[in-house]
Amino acid sequence: MPRTSAGLLPFVREEGATRVWLGHMGGPLWARRTRGWTIVKGEVEAGEDLLAAAEREFAEETGAPAPAGPRLALGQVRQSGGKLVHAWAIEVTTGADVTLVESNSFEMEWPPRSGRRQSFPELDRGEWHDLDAARELVVAAQTDFLDRLLETLPH
Repeated sequence: MPRTSAGLLPFVREEGATRVWLGHMGGPLWARRTRGWTIVKGEVEAGEDLLAAAEREFAEETGAPAPAGPRLALGQVRQSGGKLVHAWAIEVTTGADVTLVESNSFEMEWPPRSGRRQSFPELDRGEWHDLDAARELVVAAQTDFLDRLLETLPH
């Protein structure tokens, strides 16, 4: 059974443009990677509802509750490592304050083979990006979520 994650993709529509809020993955492995951005997501616990998991993960990884508003299902994608990711978009009002307050953290041995364990935030920052920029920044499989979002919005 593949690992499964669920996440949320806040977006705004302003002056004919759509922007999405993405998180940058924390830790030294992602520090210099161009495609180090992601929708805010995380592992689904056994028996957990997918949308409930997405809401929980958003709060854990940003330190703030998910924005209010209807959730728009964007389906699922399979990332290169085999993980299934389910996502929902949330339209937030112009000027809404979606920020990274404080992410939860993870531990890993760093530097490799040093025997030292260090703690890093799961997300080290979050920012709004227009869709074209977001396509160049997110983990490759997640571009499908951006395309699906665009397809569902009225033109």
